[in-house]
Amino acid sequence: MRIPALDRSCEQVAVRPISDAHWCWLASEITSSDWLITLNPEAKKELSELARHIEQHPIQQLQRRVTGYAIPALRDLMQQLKHKLDHGVGFAVLDRISTQQYPQETLVEIYWILGQLIGRPVAQKWNGEMIYDVRDTGVQFQYGVRGSRTSVELLFHTDNAFGHMVPDYVGLFCKNPAKEGGISRFCSLYTLHHRLQRSHPDVLRQLYQPMLYDRQKEHHSDAPPICLAPFFSWRGDRLTARANTSLVRKGHEVAGQIMSPELKNALDVVDKVCADDDMWFEAPLEAGQIQYLNNHEIGHYRSAFTDHEEPEKKRHLFRLWHREAGTNCYDGVQLPV
Repeated sequence: MRIPALDRSCEQVAVRPISDAHWCWLASEITSSDWLITLNPEAKKELSELARHIEQHPIQQLQRRVTGYAIPALRDLMQQLKHKLDHGVGFAVLDRISTQQYPQETLVEIYWILGQLIGRPVAQKWNGEMIYDVRDTGVQFQYGVRGSRTSVELLFHTDNAFGHMVPDYVGLFCKNPAKEGGISRFCSLYTLHHRLQRSHPDVLRQLYQPMLYDRQKEHHSDAPPICLAPFFSWRGDRLTARANTSLVRKGHEVAGQIMSPELKNALDVVDKVCADDDMWFEAPLEAGQIQYLNNHEIGHYRSAFTDHEEPEKKRHLFRLWHREAGTNCYDGVQLPV
């Protein structure tokens, strides 16, 4: 089986220690000012005007460009939010757009426009799907089924850890929260790296080595179902992680390869360290809120949930991926020149 290597650091790369503790944080150090951005009166007025324009001048949703709208207050808030993603704790929540005041189609178009102030939206599935519905479809969680389409617990991970090009940022707009559960948690992958560096240096070395990831059937039918990449690598002076221990385990299973005892232990240690109470910060996502995170440096978790019985009340979120590198197709691959 041909296995594509997704990262130049699949070549031997030495462990790089975390020298700047600024990027490391613990849950006890986080305050609401670190991650919460509240809509001010000027921004709410602009939202109302934006919604009115959307409804009075319809075009195909994905054709809307933020450059066509004079929304200075919203631009300023989104700039503050993006600063928290790039230079702060790495996650943030915009609070909030009224889900009662506007129809769903208008809400999603507002979300699409605002998201462009974070980065370029890109496809989230191989078939080109740009705006991704996150809800329980009733399908059992199994090979080829994304956890985001189920109600199961999702351990700490980064989105599209197996992708050719990892999204820079992930956005989630909450239309309806679950009846119970579905809580978001965040952990700093810098802190994970630093803790492993101090307490489990052998594990950290293992995580710099290439490993197999299951691609969740998100690829052309002729492409291999697995790929090869390290868990940790670097983008210049910034850490990046392909954090998804379950997809590494599944990748070896799909390939028919037995994991080495060293890799198995490394994945178990990652799960155990991330589960430590001081490693993660919990933030429920409520109706009308938009959550963003830095997908290179923040791992996120979702607790299992129980949904409402009424279809119109069931948990429903809309996800966007943002990435500047490559094209806006799923793999970001360009035609050779």
